[in-house]
Amino acid sequence: MTQVTPPGWYPDPGHTNDGPATERWWDGAAWTDQVRPAGPATAWGPPAPGTAAGAALPAHPVHPVPPPSGRGHRVRNGIAVAVAVAVLASIGVGVYALTDDGGGGGSTASRGPGGRDGRPDDDSGGGGEPGPGGSEAPRVESGSVTDALSGISLPVPDGWYGQELRSGAAVTSKDEYDCPGNTSKSCTKGGAYSAPALALGARGSTAEEVAKADIAANAEQSYGGDSYGKITSHDVLASRAVTVAGQKGYLVRWKAVTSKGSDGYVQSLAFPSPAQPKQIVVVRFGVDTDQTQSVLDEITEGIEPASGGGGNGQDV
Repeated sequence: MTQVTPPGWYPDPGHTNDGPATERWWDGAAWTDQVRPAGPATAWGPPAPGTAAGAALPAHPVHPVPPPSGRGHRVRNGIAVAVAVAVLASIGVGVYALTDDGGGGGSTASRGPGGRDGRPDDDSGGGGEPGPGGSEAPRVESGSVTDALSGISLPVPDGWYGQELRSGAAVTSKDEYDCPGNTSKSCTKGGAYSAPALALGARGSTAEEVAKADIAANAEQSYGGDSYGKITSHDVLASRAVTVAGQKGYLVRWKAVTSKGSDGYVQSLAFPSPAQPKQIVVVRFGVDTDQTQSVLDEITEGIEPASGGGGNGQDV
């Protein structure tokens, strides 16, 4: 499955050293015109519609940078590995494994919107994203990983690892392979990540509405595109109410049938944040069908309120 970088504020690829550091809003598919001053105390939430544009982007296209080498395609589900950018890079959101194509060679990404060369360049001090030179957020090999923004923790299954991200948390299978539709990309057997529903563009005022609205986008990000050919059909395996981290939530699970390679189980799970009940959290899952569905249940049932409450106390 493949990963995608979710919407969020990331170091501005158009920023120069001549002024204060800024961040630019990534909408999940492209950089927008909205910028803001960088700083640890800045609210996370997306820009209001119609906000003024900030500094212009550089003349050359710039796009978010995927996870560093070795984190490739993973759950096409899109682990929220944040996006910093290298100017003149032509990259996209996703689960890509970075390689230097030097202007000549193969793709470096695993899958998710786009993916060519580029290096993360995040000096904002935010946790979870690749740091300067492509370093990753620390891996959690067992136990659980915390999503401080939403005030929850995700369990780390055996054979998986977890990572804390600026806008959520992710768990990913260590089992990687060449993507069947594009062997220059690297895919993983499964993964899941959490993010605010608002950041993912999932609409709805209830957990059920959000989960049902999110599942198609989740499936496309996890198993659509050239990594697995395309999704030819899907079967609805579950659509039911659940209790997650003490909150009344809802999950929708599909089997996505692909034209190449493994089919996938995808699940969108939505529930109110224990830290900020007016906000709905989404956990996106993607697991190859040669794996058992029980890992989806294991992660779902193991989600708990984060110790200390989590959250930043600000609306998003």
